[in-house]
Amino acid sequence: MLYAKTILDGLGITSFEADVNMSNLYGVLPRRLLVVDQDFEEALDALVSNNVDADFSDGN
Repeated sequence: MLYAKTILDGLGITSFEADVNMSNLYGVLPRRLLVVDQDFEEALDALVSNNVDADFSDGN
């Protein structure tokens, strides 16, 4: 998660870590990194090109 957030921050893409408290509480829930719709494609390209292994979804 930190690696992905660092990549996005470096590109000036604002992201938000969701489910942090739930993940810490139960330890088994995945955490999500959210970006605004207009940044999704750029964020996706950046993360894929940097070999971030994750489940990418546009929320639909």
